[in-house]
Amino acid sequence: MMGSEYVESEIRKDYEKLTKLLVRRQLTITTMESATSGQIASLITDTEGASAVIKGAFITYSNEAKIMQGVPAEMIDRYTVYSKETAAAMAQTCARIYGADIGIGVTGTMGNVDPANPEASVPGQVYYAICVNGSTESYYLELASQPTRLMYKLAVAKEIYDSLMKLLS
Repeated sequence: MMGSEYVESEIRKDYEKLTKLLVRRQLTITTMESATSGQIASLITDTEGASAVIKGAFITYSNEAKIMQGVPAEMIDRYTVYSKETAAAMAQTCARIYGADIGIGVTGTMGNVDPANPEASVPGQVYYAICVNGSTESYYLELASQPTRLMYKLAVAKEIYDSLMKLLS
């Protein structure tokens, strides 16, 4: 389990640093988010100048939405929607569609079991992937229980930030 000590103000400062770094390096970024439902894109765009680095993002809360945007249905059928493979396909797909240097894909279960995918849905289990210039890294995360849905999203955002900064260093 990842630590349960996530501080919203610090996570927001981290994303301000990230956005400024992307602007400085002239790198573009996009997301395809399920579990975080746009929180990552929102954090990136909270900083002035974000329009230079993010052209758009997808919130694909349902399997159908992921498939509509180009995630192969066979991938979801074979590995389930909650998998590193699906997260990787999400990251690669959004990067390709937006022509971005960086694509982030996030899927998982926050507080409750997903009634549409009950057998694969385990609260606190999150899968995400980061595609940088065509090279994709996938991650699995088990979150401790968080007090609110927002804190679940921010906790995932912090883990993604840390992973992305390692890839960009």
